[in-house]
Amino acid sequence: MEKLDLKKQLKHLYLPSAKEVSLVDVPEMKFISVDGQIEAGAMPGTSPDFARAIGAMYGFAYTLKFMSKLRAENPIDYGVMALEGLWTTPEGGADYASGEGWMWTLMIMQPDHVDEDMFQQACSQLKEKAQTKARRAANKGVGAPEDDLESALAWLDRVRLESFHEGLSVQVMHIGPYADEPHTLARMGAFAEQNGYAFHGRHHEIYLGDPRTAKPENLKTVLRHAVHRIA
Repeated sequence: MEKLDLKKQLKHLYLPSAKEVSLVDVPEMKFISVDGQIEAGAMPGTSPDFARAIGAMYGFAYTLKFMSKLRAENPIDYGVMALEGLWTTPEGGADYASGEGWMWTLMIMQPDHVDEDMFQQACSQLKEKAQTKARRAANKGVGAPEDDLESALAWLDRVRLESFHEGLSVQVMHIGPYADEPHTLARMGAFAEQNGYAFHGRHHEIYLGDPRTAKPENLKTVLRHAVHRIA
């Protein structure tokens, strides 16, 4: 069985230095993706939709991994890549003092051999599992299975498989709480300006730490922003 070490192959993109900001040319890659927006009065950590979307994304990511590993012809094993997020606001830019109203796209990078047929098969499997879970809950008289099922199926339908080409970007590893990111972003902005570039597009985060288990000061997040040459 072939084994892909995507994290090793893409180390320069997913494990950059925390000491120095770098300029990288990010190639076109394949992702599962889903869009949403933080609800009024919520933050990413308290948003119900954000949590449901993350659940759907990891459902797809692990289902695709095991489908690839167990297929009869040319089985390929690989590690599930980190969750990523593209962020902006309806007005553009970012207000780091508040997460309310933030528009997000969650992504998980996929190897090249994952195609639309595999993706649709994974979607069918996940829907069947959700329906089975809802039936079991209904038989036990637990919760509101019809509402839970409708929500689960809706989020599964929103996930898509697509290519994304970020291109020339600046990036650095941010170590510490998410609330301290503006200081790191200021370093990135200064680096870009000094080298004749300016930010464009959406703020990009790659989550290497788990905020549920890691101490805030130990969280690792790759911060990346696409840039263009200043005329």
